[in-house]
Amino acid sequence: MFLKRIELMHEDIPSFNNYPFSIPAIKNLRQLDLQSKVTFFVGENGSGKSTLLEAIAYKCQFNTAGGGRNNYYDVHASESALGEYIRLSWLPKVTNGFFLRAESFYNFATHIDKIRAHDAYGGRSLHKQSHGESFLSLFLNRFKGKAIYLLDEPEAALSPQGQLSFLKILHELVLPGDSQFIIATHSPIILGYPNATIFSFDNGAIKEIDYEMTDHYQITRYFLLNRKKFLQEILND
Repeated sequence: MFLKRIELMHEDIPSFNNYPFSIPAIKNLRQLDLQSKVTFFVGENGSGKSTLLEAIAYKCQFNTAGGGRNNYYDVHASESALGEYIRLSWLPKVTNGFFLRAESFYNFATHIDKIRAHDAYGGRSLHKQSHGESFLSLFLNRFKGKAIYLLDEPEAALSPQGQLSFLKILHELVLPGDSQFIIATHSPIILGYPNATIFSFDNGAIKEIDYEMTDHYQITRYFLLNRKKFLQEILND
């Protein structure tokens, strides 16, 4: 564990009427204590989970379009408006790590091609691999110990089997005790990682929630057990 606490500096925010401070979960945030090596952010689209993750990346001085401290490239609208207004508490502080932003991963792969850094990613251009293969190449080759990893929807390019492979990689990094992960996800498979903390951003506040109480688990379970009935209900509504 490296990052221990995230605080929103309410006294410095000029107005809570403007985005992203108007997001209910962000507006109501005071401090968030992290107590697990793996922390998940869950919630509906627009609930603030990716916004907070991006702000953490900004404070870590990672490229907010995706990458680490040494990845310099620009992507439109990748700046973090929230980043200047949060405080991170570390023990100890680490500077190594990576911010995966699934929606701009193509731009990151192009950046790696331009600087010819393929050796750090398995020796092949990320563009010459499938989307899922490129994600797994990143996890396998770029992720090392004594670092913090911020992942925004890593399941975006991964099949169910790929998500299980990711969990294996995650576990091998977490087990020695010198890697920390904060992951925003919609995947009930990835969310199932044992001994993780799950924070829900729904209902206007950030609250810890059990895996079985997440919509991701409950809706997926209901669908799998009652597929025909479920589809009939939503398609004939």
